[in-house]
Amino acid sequence: MHNARQKPQILSVATAAKSRIFEIQAVDLQFSNGERRTYERFKPSSRCAVMVVAIHQDKLLLISEYAVGTERYELGFVKGLMDAGETPQQSANRELQEEIGFKAQNLTLLKTVITSPGFMHNPMHIFLAENLTPSRLDGDEPEPLDVIEYPLQDLDKLLSHDDFCEARNLTALYLLRDYLAERKHSV
Repeated sequence: MHNARQKPQILSVATAAKSRIFEIQAVDLQFSNGERRTYERFKPSSRCAVMVVAIHQDKLLLISEYAVGTERYELGFVKGLMDAGETPQQSANRELQEEIGFKAQNLTLLKTVITSPGFMHNPMHIFLAENLTPSRLDGDEPEPLDVIEYPLQDLDKLLSHDDFCEARNLTALYLLRDYLAERKHSV
């Protein structure tokens, strides 16, 4: 369902706040009915990101990584920002090698998602990685990541883990479940 309404006119964009990592913009808008509003958003990113759902020997390969937002270790899939000049597939394979020490012979794009379109433009390409072979690259993590093997047949049980709650990870898990079910039925 596509909305054919006229988009609001952007009257001005100004920096409302800035840190070392983030910039928040105040965007003055005028809607087609004449109403004016100021919205705040994160400055649109010039870099996309990838998330990689890796399957090796009938197991999901997850990582446990410290998240300062929750102040605890979170269980999730390989992820990271794309480097300049990389394709999403190249970025996915680089992140796999940096974070879990494998590269994929097969990468399947499951979906590109935007986590919070009301406040930011941050596309993330979610891939399924299969046919993995050992290959390690140095990454930028401040400490070694724990690689957690999770049985593929227990996919639904992963949803109940308290430390597996980040929305992008849940989205990736549901996409994987649907993809595997469709693949099974088409064989």
